[in-house]
Amino acid sequence: MKTNRAYCPDCGPATVSHRAEWLSAFFDSAFSPFVAVFEFIWRNIGAVFYRLPVEKFAVPLLKALVVLRVAKFTDKLDAEDNLRTQALWESAEKRGIALSQFRLFGNPHASFIVARRGNAVRVFDGLPRVERIPSSSLKWMDNKSVMRKKFLEEGIPVANGGTCFTFSKALKVFRGIEKPAIIKPHIGSRSRHTFMHINTEKDLVSVFCKAKQLSPWVIIEEELEGMVFRASVVAGKLAGVIRREPPHVIGDGVSTVRSLAEKGNKNPLRKGPIFHEIPLDGEAHAELRWQNLSWDSVPPRGAIVTLNQKVSRSYGAVTSDMTAVAHPENVKLFEKIARVLGDSLVGIDFIIKDISKPWMKTKRCGVIECNSLPFLDLHHYPFTGTPRDAAGILLDAVFPARANSPSVRKSDIHPSSDFKNSFRRGSMSTPLK
Repeated sequence: MKTNRAYCPDCGPATVSHRAEWLSAFFDSAFSPFVAVFEFIWRNIGAVFYRLPVEKFAVPLLKALVVLRVAKFTDKLDAEDNLRTQALWESAEKRGIALSQFRLFGNPHASFIVARRGNAVRVFDGLPRVERIPSSSLKWMDNKSVMRKKFLEEGIPVANGGTCFTFSKALKVFRGIEKPAIIKPHIGSRSRHTFMHINTEKDLVSVFCKAKQLSPWVIIEEELEGMVFRASVVAGKLAGVIRREPPHVIGDGVSTVRSLAEKGNKNPLRKGPIFHEIPLDGEAHAELRWQNLSWDSVPPRGAIVTLNQKVSRSYGAVTSDMTAVAHPENVKLFEKIARVLGDSLVGIDFIIKDISKPWMKTKRCGVIECNSLPFLDLHHYPFTGTPRDAAGILLDAVFPARANSPSVRKSDIHPSSDFKNSFRRGSMSTPLK
């Protein structure tokens, strides 16, 4: 999708407006006492509202907006849909669930999905949830600062550190934890303005200012040891565990780091749209330097050499399914986190050296963040390992199979053919490959 926004190397490919992110974080915190009053009121009346057949009113309203030509319906994917939507679509088709995407002004970022299975209809944004009444944790699940405080109270492992508004507080926290440290905004995702391997107060000055570009509050924590594992819990049960591997090469005892990276980039799986080539750029050079290596170094056989610490696929990261080897104690921990959150859908980012070993017997492991709208496609399209139908598990929980369910009628979801052709569909008819 085209954008006029300037590229930010600290945001990466998913660059966001710094000012908008900062203001959003500021007002979210500043007005939280006032919002709490309305939340209290809503908790007392919301239960009644969400038990109403909302979809019976929502679908006709959406159809009316299409008639007025301020919105569009489509039952196909296009190039602007992300992989999470693609995974959801594929899982729905396998189950005979009809999906239709509603886009206000044709904007993919202002859309809802209408899903129907038999007589059951749900309208949602991004992904559906099993419960109709939103959990109270949705307002803080994505807030790393609030999350770590609540998790500490529940005995859930998190990194040592703290949240800082001023640099003097940041310096105090930094001096009180083991190094290296990680610095990041207290909200956000995709590792935007997140900095690792911070060992000196001089380095802290620079990255603290960069982290504050996205949020008034900055989290300073000890770096945990190991790789990031994404655990997705659906309806209280673990749906899958993916190891998110940063861009890296594995030594063979003969080849240089550069030749290993160039060889790895020839892998057809790295040609998109899911996985991408490893950038051989300044960040990769800095990561090598931190490991006392260069592009001409020859790592021993089996040695892992990282070329970035970010685990986004757009940076050349890959994924491996680890569901079958996750230790039962770790599975219990992930499902406990979902209970603490009180939500039927949560993505948990957990750092540990070996997911097959229990977390309580592993040093410097813990939760780094939770996601209320997780990318379930991570489980559908692993680089290595067994694909897991996480979106299908969610749909089965939202739409329990019913014997003799009436067949799906797409006309119940889509505008009638009388005005269906009154707007230009453009690329809407092109499925995402």
